[in-house]
Amino acid sequence: MLSNTTIDKLLDMRFRAMADAFRIQQDDPSMKELDFEERFGLLVDAEYSRRKSNRLKKLIHDAEFEEKDASIAGIDYQQDRSLNRQLISRLATCDYISEYRNIFITGKSGSGKTYLACAFGMAACMKYYKVKFVRFSDLLMRLKEAEDESHYLKALKEYINPRLLILDEWLMNPITNAEARYVLDLIHKRRRKSSTIFCSQYEDSGWYAQLGGDETPLADSIMDRIAYDSYKINIRAKDPKNDRSMREVYGIRPEERQ
Repeated sequence: MLSNTTIDKLLDMRFRAMADAFRIQQDDPSMKELDFEERFGLLVDAEYSRRKSNRLKKLIHDAEFEEKDASIAGIDYQQDRSLNRQLISRLATCDYISEYRNIFITGKSGSGKTYLACAFGMAACMKYYKVKFVRFSDLLMRLKEAEDESHYLKALKEYINPRLLILDEWLMNPITNAEARYVLDLIHKRRRKSSTIFCSQYEDSGWYAQLGGDETPLADSIMDRIAYDSYKINIRAKDPKNDRSMREVYGIRPEERQ
């Protein structure tokens, strides 16, 4: 039959959703009431939706989020934390990405920095931006290994290319001059082309020292490239004496975060 041949061709071209929709139309008598343009439009809509859905799934998978269920809607504003709902709503539009601006998320361990960063990352994926999440220590280790194996530039591109890069546990410890050079290479290549979210236990006023401070000119160069025109979210308890970790609030055990 002609219809079977058409379905086979659609499948051969990997138009699976269109082929399935065509089968449904063939079996649905009500479809005969629609003209050709309407029926064809429904077929195209089915294939378009499938491809957009698959693209989104791949973007989320490739981002390697630590908080895989994070979402803007899931952000907890009720706990005793100083979160600016208006700012977060504005950032959720992802306009900062098209403007090549960064976000600094700071707060003590367990304050919810990683969840918030991943929520922004999910929002970016929904806009079909390529996103990459990585722990800062893992990034440094990866670039060090790549340099030792003579494919440093190739490894660096893995973190240069995403429109949004999320660096978790940023500057937990002071870094070496060699590691600062990796950071400068990365930041310089991404500047005015993409956006980066920095999650740190230290407020940005302490980053200069963690980057080497007065002992190296690299610290100034890095801060100059990331601090200008960045949004800042400092998650702090309204009542520090009774502050509780978000892991404690939601009963998350350390092994569940691996």
